[in-house]
Amino acid sequence: MKQLILDLAWDPLPPFAGFLAGDNAAVVAQLREQSWPGAPIYLWGPAGCGKTQLLHELQARAVESGRVAQWFDAASITPWELADDAALVLLDGVDQFDPAQQHAAFTLFVEAASRVGGAAAALSGTPAAGARLGVQFASSGRLPPVDLDVREDLRTRLGWGPVHAVRPLAESGTRDALHQEARRRGIVLGDEVLDYILARFARDLKSLMHLLHRLDGFALAEKRAVTVPLLKRMLNEEQSATE
Repeated sequence: MKQLILDLAWDPLPPFAGFLAGDNAAVVAQLREQSWPGAPIYLWGPAGCGKTQLLHELQARAVESGRVAQWFDAASITPWELADDAALVLLDGVDQFDPAQQHAAFTLFVEAASRVGGAAAALSGTPAAGARLGVQFASSGRLPPVDLDVREDLRTRLGWGPVHAVRPLAESGTRDALHQEARRRGIVLGDEVLDYILARFARDLKSLMHLLHRLDGFALAEKRAVTVPLLKRMLNEEQSATE
């Protein structure tokens, strides 16, 4: 009988400590140091480049300082309400929002502006790039605001402030990120396993981290070291389970 392994909760790292910046060091520095509330932040880049993880790091920054953060994405059911004590609103994957979610996101901007007497400015005209809201906003999408297929009033607000392009990690950076996470989990991840993973899976860091999480659990259940044969067996069992 295969041993069942609990989904262990690892001790959280300080905000941004676990994010391998690579070519995004300047972006990470700005996100870490920016004063809140300020102009909305927008992150864009291809799938797997780390946009969502950076939003999670901002969320951790808020929680660490005792502030309330709200998270909305394409899986969040509308209507959306701005919490009375919200300090940070995170909108992940705005390019995937349906019309109702786009309306909900725009309404959050309006409600936040109204808290500092800015409702009229939010509803009419285009605020200055440095316009301050009562709540900090940070959003992400695969395209820059100007190219988003969303309602115009939402596009304008997403692009009020800093717009940062997030670049995917190079192969060396991806290897470093996987090694770093493996060490945190107490896994010995040999070069042959990394070579096998990088040769057969997309260089999407989010997907690779999820693969590593599954492999860690499988190795614990099997009481075996992480090897290429073990990885192949896990993948075969997963495939058989879906057929």
